[in-house]
Amino acid sequence: MKKITLFAFVLFIGLTTSQAQMKVSPGIRGGLNLSTLTNIDDNSMKSDYYIGGLVEIKFNKYFTLQPEITYSRQGSEGREYYFDTDSFENTKYELDYVTLGAVAKFNFGGQGFHVLAGPSLDIKTSDNFGRFGYDPIGTDFSFVGGLGYSFPNGLTFEARFKQGLIDIYGYDGIDYDDYYYDQIILNQVLQFGISYTFKVK
Repeated sequence: MKKITLFAFVLFIGLTTSQAQMKVSPGIRGGLNLSTLTNIDDNSMKSDYYIGGLVEIKFNKYFTLQPEITYSRQGSEGREYYFDTDSFENTKYELDYVTLGAVAKFNFGGQGFHVLAGPSLDIKTSDNFGRFGYDPIGTDFSFVGGLGYSFPNGLTFEARFKQGLIDIYGYDGIDYDDYYYDQIILNQVLQFGISYTFKVK
């Protein structure tokens, strides 16, 4: 009984100490999107922006969990064939999402440099595919990885790569009915931006 009581006391002290060290800070983030869609002919990157908010949950100087909500303008630049004119025209494919994500950030030596990784659920808010006769599905699931540097004043510079995991038309990649894995169309985004976390006492 004494051992159980001692263990419970030590656990309580550890949890209390952990809570005392944990810091929660809200923040904002935004920057440049360079997005593309895989397996589209004559495809090139489309430049646009992302903007959103975050909550930085800093457990210690080495590890931070950061839930985020972001409006992200994605898509691609490409060429679309028009039957009525029998010609190709340059166009922009626009896919806009509200993304719900959470990244884990690991600081090198507890200093400013960090790597990050985490999942993202992307909910489509709008697109312009209807004009081409296409209908992308409403959600995507992505994985995000990147690196950055945080200053003591709360300012952070980051570079990220975001890889969509679901075909924008909902195909599953199984090779049947003349559909093959190398034809799936996935979101890919390079993000360069800044964020700022507010000091909360």
